[in-house]
Amino acid sequence: MTHRLRDVLHITVRRQRQATRAMQILLGLMVVAGLLNRNGGVFVNALVGFVVTFLPGILERDHGIPMDAGLTLWITSAVFLHGLGTVELPIVGSPYASIPWWDHLTHALSASIVAAVGYSTARAIDLHTDAVDLPPRFMFVFILTFTLAFGVLWEVIEFMISVTSNYLEIGSVLTQYGLRDTMFDLLFDTAGAVVVAVWGSSQLSEVVTALTARLGRSST
Repeated sequence: MTHRLRDVLHITVRRQRQATRAMQILLGLMVVAGLLNRNGGVFVNALVGFVVTFLPGILERDHGIPMDAGLTLWITSAVFLHGLGTVELPIVGSPYASIPWWDHLTHALSASIVAAVGYSTARAIDLHTDAVDLPPRFMFVFILTFTLAFGVLWEVIEFMISVTSNYLEIGSVLTQYGLRDTMFDLLFDTAGAVVVAVWGSSQLSEVVTALTARLGRSST
């Protein structure tokens, strides 16, 4: 991911790290704004995103999973755009409500991360033991199925939270807009999964190697 971003988009590692840190700071400001304005949706979504931005560093420091600047920027961008989508911005208002493609973008990005987790784990298991053999075609289908299963679970959770919030007459941190919205969400979840299924092997090779090594140590 780092080399591809640098070579294709001419974004240096330093710029990637700066962009990641800027989004992390902005998420922190969203948390404060949501708290001061008593906006539960902004506060919860921004807080979750802010916490997630620290996960790459924790995975690398405590578990030896290499998380380069490109992977970290990828993860941070997904949670940042989701958090920003709940904020009432000047002129445009809330991006989720006013920009038709915003929800599609965040779903595709988030789904790509879920797909990356599924691919890395499955590929590491495949390399770790001879008892498991996952050919490329099956891996492609697995990534799509894994991501869509998670997407369906997310839609169910989103629906339950929305219904419960309406019943209790409190503000919901997640909004369910109906069947059409759900179908589009799953469609873009699929798009994110396809991107990882096609290009994930080259971008996640170091992560897979580290996970395989950890599985080897845990089995001894």
